[in-house]
This record gives sequence, C-alpha cells and structure tokens, in this order.
Amino acid sequence: MSLQEKLDAFKTDFEAGKPPYNMTRAMIETMHRATAELIASGAVQRALKAGDKMPAFTLSDTEGNKVSSANLLAKGPLVISFYRGVWCPYCNMELRALQEALPQFEALGATLVAISPQSAANSRKSVRQNNLAFPILSDAHNDVATAFGLRFALPDYLVDLYKSLKNDLPAFNGDPSWTLPMPARYVIGQDGTILYAEVNPDYTRRPEPEDMLPALRCANTKAA
Repeated sequence: MSLQEKLDAFKTDFEAGKPPYNMTRAMIETMHRATAELIASGAVQRALKAGDKMPAFTLSDTEGNKVSSANLLAKGPLVISFYRGVWCPYCNMELRALQEALPQFEALGATLVAISPQSAANSRKSVRQNNLAFPILSDAHNDVATAFGLRFALPDYLVDLYKSLKNDLPAFNGDPSWTLPMPARYVIGQDGTILYAEVNPDYTRRPEPEDMLPALRCANTKAA
C-alpha cells in the first residue's frame, strides 16, 4: 500500500468519527474550511521551487547539537521533509514511510532530515514513536519554514478548534504564535540548488518517498 493510500484510509476513519479521535461533522467541516482557504490564498505559489537556491540554515537536533545545511551538503545531496509536529497523525505516517525509504536514499549518498517547529522534547517523541534513524531538527518560530515560503498563520476559528481539542501549539512549539509550515519535501543538490520540491497546503496529501529518487540520481550524475 502506498503512503497516500494509507493516508486516505486513515482520513476515511478519522472523518467518520471513529475512536480514538471521535471527531464531529462540525469539527471536520472547520478543518476542511481552513484547508480550502489556505489553498485559495495561493500561499503555495510563494514556496521555493525546483531551480531555486536553498536558504542556508543552522538548527538544533533532539540533543541540542547544532546542525548546519552546509555540513549536511558537504556529505552529498540532502532530502528535507517539513512537517507539522508529533501531534499530527498524517505527519507520523509520512515519517514512517521516509524511514522505510531511508536505505534507498543512503544508497544514493543522500542525507535525510526532517524539520518541524516543535520543541526538542517533542522531536525526541517523534523519533521514539516512529522508530526513526534520521535527525529531527527544531525550527523555532518557523524561521527556516519562512525562508522556504512555507509558514502560515492558522485562522482564529481553527485556533479555537485546536484549543478545544487540547492541541496547544504554543506549548508544543515553545512559541506563542499559532503558525505552522505547509508540509513540504525537498531534494537539494550539493551546490544548494533545489532539484525537487513538493509543497501541498492540504496536509492530508503527501508525495511518495520514491518520487524523490530520480532527483537524487540526477544529483549524483551532476556531482560526477
């Protein structure tokens, strides 16, 4: 079963109100409204695309160690996944799919990292919960997501819903702003050029990990 098929199956159960989520129709309609408005806003058009240069960054991993994009690219091409947080079931399913594909990335000389706005403690929870063998980096205040054109503010009515569900993003992220990155996947060549970009304002839609393999093979060809 593909990643998107798994996501679609989960979405069907989630929106049907099945335990443990027990979502009501009004809650689901609120989420649909927010997604539709984000799509209509054209925010995705402002995100970095293939051919653009990646903005350099330095972020902390789960143990507080500084990780720079320059050092990552010195090892080979770079795969980056921006995700919302450990509280997002769609994100956790994506992280597990990326973990399954990790040997294919590494065979092509690539390094995989995931970036979210959540605190180091919650990133450690992501690693444990999903049995990850690749780094999770904390993007405080969504600064790197902003540089990639991915950051957006949640509308007030969605903030109210999240609060009612005890989904306290300021507590998860250590940041008072109610902002998130649009889920995104990038392949970066060693010269910092973006070779593959997939950004979707609909958080229930994610590309397959294998979709990045042609770009990684291209990166190796260019490096040679």
